[in-house]
Amino acid sequence: MITTLDLVKESQKVRVINISGGWGLRQRLGGLGIHFGDEIVIKKSAIMHGPILISVHGNQVALGRGVARKVTVEVG
Repeated sequence: MITTLDLVKESQKVRVINISGGWGLRQRLGGLGIHFGDEIVIKKSAIMHGPILISVHGNQVALGRGVARKVTVEVG
């Protein structure tokens, strides 16, 4: 199933398939360790539109909903 990162439920494992943003967003996410093909685990997803806590390459990173909405992932 293909969706955006902001819609994935807690404890699910996903793989990044696209980042629909400009060069600056891709650079910022790359600095956090998020690239095409990376596997991400959703650790915490706030109910009231708060940030999403993810685990990527053994590091925990918090992303805002707007940024997470631009990351297309495959659940599985």
